[in-house]
Amino acid sequence: MPRAPIPTWCFALVVVRRGDHFLIVQESKYGQPWYVPAGRVEQGESFASAAVRETLEEAGIPVRVTGIIRVEHSPSPAGARMRVIFLAEPTDDTPPKTEPDDESLGATWVTLDELANYTLRGDEVTELFSFVANGGIIHPPDIIQAEGVPYCAAGRSS
Repeated sequence: MPRAPIPTWCFALVVVRRGDHFLIVQESKYGQPWYVPAGRVEQGESFASAAVRETLEEAGIPVRVTGIIRVEHSPSPAGARMRVIFLAEPTDDTPPKTEPDDESLGATWVTLDELANYTLRGDEVTELFSFVANGGIIHPPDIIQAEGVPYCAAGRSS
């Protein structure tokens, strides 16, 4: 008997760092707390592309993904959730957006010490920023590959 597919929801979260500052966005839902740019991966979109898109939509900041902090998979009887938490850097000096829209109420750069002045969605924001600031292990972004991409030895291109 065939098995039913497992519903899986995929999300990209982005820790954007510029020197000793980190980017946070004020959400237009969940009681309007501050969080990292994040959102669901759309059909046909890669995790990395979703990270870049979500950061631009929510914060107005163009970014380049520089690494992966962690990949999370949370199965449950109802389905599964996957989250890829990226590290990124801005590609230029565009200031964070200040005009509210459907994506967010605005965005700003903060230091770790300044986070205490904001109502955060949870402890995860502080934990992530501290992890990065304290030299936590960051994996290369190309650790995630599409199926069928050739396997290559380190330092060699195909």
